[in-house]
Amino acid sequence: QVQLVESGGGLVQAGGSLSLSCAASGGTFSNLHMGWFRQAPGKEREFVASIRWSGTNTYYADSMKGRFTISRDNAKNTGYLQMNSLKPKDTAVYYCAARTNLYGDARLPRHYDYWGQGTQVTVSS
Repeated sequence: QVQLVESGGGLVQAGGSLSLSCAASGGTFSNLHMGWFRQAPGKEREFVASIRWSGTNTYYADSMKGRFTISRDNAKNTGYLQMNSLKPKDTAVYYCAARTNLYGDARLPRHYDYWGQGTQVTVSS
């Protein structure tokens, strides 16, 4: 069973940066496609970015393009989300997710098989 553990969340001022990590265990990380999602209080879980197992294909939600960068290091079984130019509206719990195939829209949470517990990101104005 694959386990995902996020880290790197915290409190940052608007305009600042944070780097999130997602450590995977219990499976072959290089076989998994990864995604990052976020969920603010009272809102649905929202797609942030995704990356294929090889790291050669990345996708972003429109509001994150140019500010966030998704990456992975298969040798370290770890995925990353670099977040720059953060805004108060980026405040949410951030989750990493993984799936074993590419069936279905990568932007939809239901197409992911494994989830981390989430890490809080708070951006102050």
